[in-house]
Amino acid sequence: MKNRFFLLLFFTSIFSYSQNKNIENRKGKITILWGWNRGWYSNSDIHFIGEKYDFTLDNVIAKDRQTKFDPAIYFHPKRITIPQTNLRIGYFIKDNYEISVGDDHMKYVVQQNQEVRIDGQIKNTGTNYDGIYKNDTVKIKDDFLQFEHTDGLNYINLEFRRFDNIFSYKNIELNIAEGIGIGFLLPRTSSSLLNNERYDKFHLSGYGISSVIAINLNYKRYFIQSELKGGFINMSDVRTTNNSADKASQYFFFSQANFLIGVTFRLN
Repeated sequence: MKNRFFLLLFFTSIFSYSQNKNIENRKGKITILWGWNRGWYSNSDIHFIGEKYDFTLDNVIAKDRQTKFDPAIYFHPKRITIPQTNLRIGYFIKDNYEISVGDDHMKYVVQQNQEVRIDGQIKNTGTNYDGIYKNDTVKIKDDFLQFEHTDGLNYINLEFRRFDNIFSYKNIELNIAEGIGIGFLLPRTSSSLLNNERYDKFHLSGYGISSVIAINLNYKRYFIQSELKGGFINMSDVRTTNNSADKASQYFFFSQANFLIGVTFRLN
């Protein structure tokens, strides 16, 4: 996963310096994009701390959870945020430079029935997991831990992108874009830990940085766009139970493959 991220940064820099064809007449235009993503995550150490425990799970495996395609879900106004989605609004400050803000609505699901190393202590929880752990193993099961950022991971970010034209024919344009971004994480974490009541609320949890490369096909003001995006997420304050003293922290690398549709227009 780290290699994917650094390769993406490398190719982004290569494209930034290799393109020299400017896109004309875009300054002042606004873009709106909507689409869907698949995500991949590096393994992560997760530290849980609370009044009755202080322990770390090492090298935890997590995956995304994209909703099976169903037009009644993907295109229904009340259900379109159920899948993993991307929303972005941009403004061209120059013909080929854009500033945009967006929400990468990813989903992060710790996989059940995996065995991981545990270090730390759990006490007075009334469960079979009370004890002191030092380089021991534990299986992640429902009565121990369920941990998901599924509504969702929500990387809300500001990006700076450069666009270059690589092919034009009449009203058809093929463009390439590359950019960097920074933002914060506002997950709605679904967590059940050591028989505590399930927690499922939005909470500002950390920050992220990212890099993206994209290609889009334009016809007049409409376009489709495909993206590869990668980055680093640090979540230092994840709520895990209804007790505000209970929290988790973790960091990991991520990558996304995105498909979007969009429109470009002027306000005047």
